[in-house]
Amino acid sequence: MKAMVLAAGQGTRLRPITERLPKALVPVAGRPMIDYALLLLRHYEIREVIINLHHFGGLIEAYLGDGGRLGLKITYSNEPELLDTGGGLLKAKPFLDGDTFIVINTDVLIYLNLAELIAFHKNKNACATLVLRADENADHYGSMDVDPTGRLCRFLNTKAPHAPSGPIEKLMFTGVQILEPAVFAFMNNDGKPRKFGTTTQTYPRMVAAGEALYGFRFDGFWQDLGTPERIKFVEEKLASGRAALHYA
Repeated sequence: MKAMVLAAGQGTRLRPITERLPKALVPVAGRPMIDYALLLLRHYEIREVIINLHHFGGLIEAYLGDGGRLGLKITYSNEPELLDTGGGLLKAKPFLDGDTFIVINTDVLIYLNLAELIAFHKNKNACATLVLRADENADHYGSMDVDPTGRLCRFLNTKAPHAPSGPIEKLMFTGVQILEPAVFAFMNNDGKPRKFGTTTQTYPRMVAAGEALYGFRFDGFWQDLGTPERIKFVEEKLASGRAALHYA
């Protein structure tokens, strides 16, 4: 199985440090942020990884090289213009196509059992499985409805044609997902790189078409690393032992 780490963002909420560094190399508890996603993948024997690059992308490539130092084989997908998540994935299609693959945002710290996620995805015969969590601000940031089987029956403002199997739960996306190559059929396939999002375009199309999109309910340790305050918060939790990671 292969994976993609999304690392092309400009990290505007982390300025001024991202005026000289890419977000992926911003330090978190003594490590560049991107290390955590890569170490999680390596822990579960996922060695072939593609990373998309834009803002100070050369610094990321210089730091990671071919991935050998971390026991990985890293390929890069350069984006002269930002393509967002959907455009970035579509550009990386030649690398990812042909088998199930994992996608992780570079600014996510998560204590996740990837083996359980993969087993859930396969058991559901899902086209896409998003790791989701409960959050009291879910509606503010963009929630989705999941029925008791885990199937997505609403993605943002798009409802699925099938009825929920029972009471629904509103959950939020963690930035970790497992996908089948079939998702590419719901993207802009005219061969021209363009900017579009999976959450704004691709997944709503799939939900409306009745495709098998599932949410993997996750209740463990998770933290978005998009602001200095959130990085400080997670560093304090790790230092105090209130949070721990099994792979780093």
